[in-house]
Amino acid sequence: MKVYEVFLKKAGKDEFRHAGSLEAADDELAQLLARDTYCRRGEGAEMWLVERAHVLVADPDLLAVTVDLPHRANDGAMVAEHRRLQREGAAAGTTEGATS
Repeated sequence: MKVYEVFLKKAGKDEFRHAGSLEAADDELAQLLARDTYCRRGEGAEMWLVERAHVLVADPDLLAVTVDLPHRANDGAMVAEHRRLQREGAAAGTTEGATS
């Protein structure tokens, strides 16, 4: 028996979402079981079945936060501060021009 992961997508622009998993002897039986198990009430307009043996599992070290690359974790504070200073500078320049 093979283990399959089932992903469903509703009609429109929604993304595929994991619906569950099942065991089947072959691809054809997996499709039939997935349809009967996960699409009885029209839960999906499209379905993907992925044999679990073909799923790539990422190494946790690959997913670790990269502290040596701070630009990848930008929370926007530096940009917001820069824009605030520009606005204040522009407002001060406008005010000076108006009083002259």
